[in-house]
Amino acid sequence: MPTPDALDADDWLLRGGVEALNESRIDTWGNTDHTQTVDDYRAWLADQRFAAKACLVAVRDDADGMPDPARVLGFATLHLPLTDNTHTAEVDVAVRPPSRRAGIGTALHTAVLDQVRAAGRTHVIASTDQRVEPGPGPTSLVPATGQGLVDRRLPGVRLALKHHYALEQVGRFSVLDLPLDESALAGFEAGAAAAAGADYRTISWEGSCPERWVSEFAALLAQMSTDAPRGGLEIEEEAWGAARVQAMQDELFRSRRQYRATAAEHVPSGRLVAFTSFECPAHTPEYVDQDDTLVLPEHRGHRLGMLVKAVNLRSLAQARPEVRRVGTWNAEENAHMLAINAALGFRAAGGSGEWQLRLG
Repeated sequence: MPTPDALDADDWLLRGGVEALNESRIDTWGNTDHTQTVDDYRAWLADQRFAAKACLVAVRDDADGMPDPARVLGFATLHLPLTDNTHTAEVDVAVRPPSRRAGIGTALHTAVLDQVRAAGRTHVIASTDQRVEPGPGPTSLVPATGQGLVDRRLPGVRLALKHHYALEQVGRFSVLDLPLDESALAGFEAGAAAAAGADYRTISWEGSCPERWVSEFAALLAQMSTDAPRGGLEIEEEAWGAARVQAMQDELFRSRRQYRATAAEHVPSGRLVAFTSFECPAHTPEYVDQDDTLVLPEHRGHRLGMLVKAVNLRSLAQARPEVRRVGTWNAEENAHMLAINAALGFRAAGGSGEWQLRLG
């Protein structure tokens, strides 16, 4: 049995681990949109102030023992929050498709759980992806929310069930094909701006948040951590401040990902009350992740969600006309945000299972 080994950010093991992860994701999705780079993980590992992070690999034993990334058969990551949610651990396990059903995923998972227990964590959170949401039937699982389905035959789902995780929620992955009809996008923006009225104006930025807005942006990110439906996942609000915002921006810069955001300012109070953002990966010019979208509860009902999304899409089209797809994730029970996305033209394109293991 291959032995899971800890690794550092500059090791050949990391290159092999990322290869294993990407092979697994291509097998799931049929494309490279969700793959990642070694730079992504070097950037992720570099700053451990707000979370302890580790990568583990399962390595094939070869007689020559040469440092060949192809020897890495499986990859796992561990994320332990340090400033909030200190009862939780987030884990991910991936195995190269030809090497599955040989105990590699279980070996990696066991090694990760050893570290989780050593850190005193009581709740383990994991996610599994699926290209197509199944229909009702004996091979489908219903989450605790009652919304959406997961295919129990998928490799990640089998591993989660084997280790007694509970399916707490199903997420929907949606894709918007670009370019959009310019007149339609302008209509969405104009309609939302009219509904918002003169009390709101939009602010957009690329890269780092303007210094004037950092504390306001941090407050929105804190609210975002619990505002989106989480099903039965036992997650507390994250602690965000200027230092954590800077750490997030530094990680994006190190990994060569671009960040584009649009926020809405409530002019009478001078506060930011809504925002949305894109993360543009370095490995492809054609795909972009639609990241967070939030409107503070007391400012809902003014179509601010549609407004910031439409403005950010227009900004993206102007800056990166080569983008052909925008992907986004929403809880299946988040009917309001799903309706906004559907109005913009997003189509269902797969999803995820969100799992939780309570350690005794």
